[in-house]
Amino acid sequence: MEERYVPKEVEAKWQEYWESNRSFKVTEDPGKQKYYLLEMFPYPSGRIHMGHVRNYSIGDVVARYKRMQGLNVLHPMGWDAFGMPAENAAIQNKSHPAKWTYENISYMRNQLKRMGFSYDWDRELATCDLSYYRWEQLVFLQMYRKGIAYKKSSYVNWCPKCETVLANEQVEDGCCWRCDNEVKQKELEQWFFRITDYAEELLDWTNRMPGWPERVLTMQRNWIGKSYGCEIDFPLENGNGSIKVFTTRQDTLFGATFMSLAPEHPQALALTTADRLPEVQAFIEKVQKTEKAKRTADDLEKEGVFTGSYCLNPVTGRKMPVYLANFVLTDYGTGAVMAVPTHDQRDFEFARKYDLPLQVVIQPEGEVLDPTTMTEAFVAEGIMTNSGQFDGLPSNQAKQLIADFLEKQGIGKKTVNFRLRDWGISRQRYWGNPIPIIYCDTCGVVPVPEKDLPVVLPMDVAFTGEGGNPLAKVEEFFNVSCPTCGGQARRETDTMDTFVESSWYFLRYCSPDVETSPLDRQRAEYWMSVDQYIGGIEHAVLHLLYARFFTKVMRDLGYVAIDEPFVNLLTQGMVIKDGAKMSKSKGNVVDPNALIERYGADTARLFSLFAAPPEKDLDWSDQGVDGSYRFLNRVWKFVRECLPLVEGVEAFAGGPITEEGKTLRRVVHKTIRKVTDDVGERFHFNTAIAAIMELVNSLYGFEQKNLRENAPVLREALESVVLMLAPFVPHFSEELWEKLGHAGGIDRRGWPGFDPAAAVEEELLVVVQVNGKLRGRVIVSASATEDDVRKAALADDKVSSFVAGKELKKVIYVPGKLLNIVAA
Repeated sequence: MEERYVPKEVEAKWQEYWESNRSFKVTEDPGKQKYYLLEMFPYPSGRIHMGHVRNYSIGDVVARYKRMQGLNVLHPMGWDAFGMPAENAAIQNKSHPAKWTYENISYMRNQLKRMGFSYDWDRELATCDLSYYRWEQLVFLQMYRKGIAYKKSSYVNWCPKCETVLANEQVEDGCCWRCDNEVKQKELEQWFFRITDYAEELLDWTNRMPGWPERVLTMQRNWIGKSYGCEIDFPLENGNGSIKVFTTRQDTLFGATFMSLAPEHPQALALTTADRLPEVQAFIEKVQKTEKAKRTADDLEKEGVFTGSYCLNPVTGRKMPVYLANFVLTDYGTGAVMAVPTHDQRDFEFARKYDLPLQVVIQPEGEVLDPTTMTEAFVAEGIMTNSGQFDGLPSNQAKQLIADFLEKQGIGKKTVNFRLRDWGISRQRYWGNPIPIIYCDTCGVVPVPEKDLPVVLPMDVAFTGEGGNPLAKVEEFFNVSCPTCGGQARRETDTMDTFVESSWYFLRYCSPDVETSPLDRQRAEYWMSVDQYIGGIEHAVLHLLYARFFTKVMRDLGYVAIDEPFVNLLTQGMVIKDGAKMSKSKGNVVDPNALIERYGADTARLFSLFAAPPEKDLDWSDQGVDGSYRFLNRVWKFVRECLPLVEGVEAFAGGPITEEGKTLRRVVHKTIRKVTDDVGERFHFNTAIAAIMELVNSLYGFEQKNLRENAPVLREALESVVLMLAPFVPHFSEELWEKLGHAGGIDRRGWPGFDPAAAVEEELLVVVQVNGKLRGRVIVSASATEDDVRKAALADDKVSSFVAGKELKKVIYVPGKLLNIVAA
């Protein structure tokens, strides 16, 4: 065996072996239990970073461990390849998004292979491949026919100079990232998916997914935002219609003193009087330049403008001025808010600024609030006042009674509202999946016939970054004949949001080679649902919610029979260096390539798994990397030194054994038990690795003479160490496994078995309590009975001093751990 561990040589050898033997290729096998392990696939940005290394190392440990347990493991990889970054890079580099994307894919694929991840590369997919996105177009058409895909007007970020819609990420301080021109909110026709049709089911299932972190489920519940309340009509003073509001606080209705509308509200300009129009239009234009996130921030300065119109409070008859307010959005409720400044903080700040009336309708118990001296809104429950027949009632009780009253009077109704809004999928960009729709002046909106699919994204497109969507300038793409009447028509130039591609890729992995359908249902039913999904917490809401929605849609379209895509979810922490998340902008990035060149991929993997539990942030440490490398060299050296002692010897399988041999086996099998529990049940990879390190230290502590005399036990120990290390450092383990005389393919060898008898301690430490308080500890034989432990405890000087002269009422014994003496 080579004296030195040379990672580059070892890793190249085994990567070639795995590839030539297609070691991780998998097919459906009804006779074996399946296990579908998936990490969120990467965007092909050009290079993997340490976040990738950590994420995929976590997944690879699980995949390899499950494979060693005999499960049929699906572990695929692909590329989330459409989207804005490729288009931006094409503009900046005067290249083409396809060229940039596929070059990056090639480079990153090689990087992942250098890391030794056990992917079934036969299932590789890229969402920008026609073989993938063609099926997404088919599903879109089926959703369109069911009314799930539809088009409506919506406000978007618009750069007048570039003549293009911008994603939120492209808006910097209210300006276009590219030309620095001021961005406006513009109303455009956009395509949407009716995710709201599934809101109730999406919410209900968050209570039926025990394998998901509660933190993620809570975030999804909050995003869906189910709330119970009332819709109430506030008639306009002039008698021409009403303003509809949704509120969860109908108990404060009697205190509503003005109305706040979102500047985008469809009635905003219609309610504006001629004398107020210039000021209102200027305000709307100003708000349209403000990002939505800022408009909902707690520290936003509340601003508004009076429209000149009034509505009437339907229960008090109060004349309420109608304002537009910058903090009101159309995305919740009806886009109109009955303002109760004494019982809502935002309304309170607004009312104070514009000198609007305040009316207290809920008093704290035992106190009397004076609206003229209030310094903040009272938002807690209390006692109703100034509310007619409901005075004196607890506000929580009055809430239900007022809801009943509104329905009886015909001025409102109980309703359920969701914060969730339909998913806008239109993107006015080139590098995305074309939406398969045609527009005809005679026939209107015409879906592309299925026989004419796919709509192929043209490659011959000029990029300038200005002048609107480049697809509209490709005549062969844009100008088409209407499939219905044969007349002149035009093709949709919007492409789909890249979240659409990532919402079903896990389904396509089940049968990526099928050429007649998005997926083979029989194969999908074997593999789905994903048993373990791994990815960052930043995807807790949108990606995961969209993937859940899309799975339910695919179910309803007859493609799959499952309700949820992911059984278990692990959200891994970030990689931190110098107190901040690794990023190019902060200059604290560690290049995995440099790490691999110096230490090898296995060291990079080992450190990323040992430095912190998967769900916690990992603090980067150069010393930690070096320590992981030293540990591998220490194992290498020990195996090399022990090889002559175990040559031609089989691993211990029973029979006579020395006391030293028993001690050695006890250490080994206690470690197997812990590592099995840590890896297989809890994903505590850091403590599993620590246990293996302790085992190696223990092995070094045995005298050479004892090791030689217990060669079968030593071989068992060496093989156990190598097998337990295999999921973490696969190249290293394959090499040592071969040196120990075995053929390659350690994944197929099987996880080391745990012998409970071997792990039994010869002696036990039992804690002794008297009346529930710790009074001593006694060491007893592992075979000691309860009576033996009791005698030993009472013979202990410390314990006996606390029971002397007292009657022993009861003795409670937890075998091998605790003895509690109850003394009167």
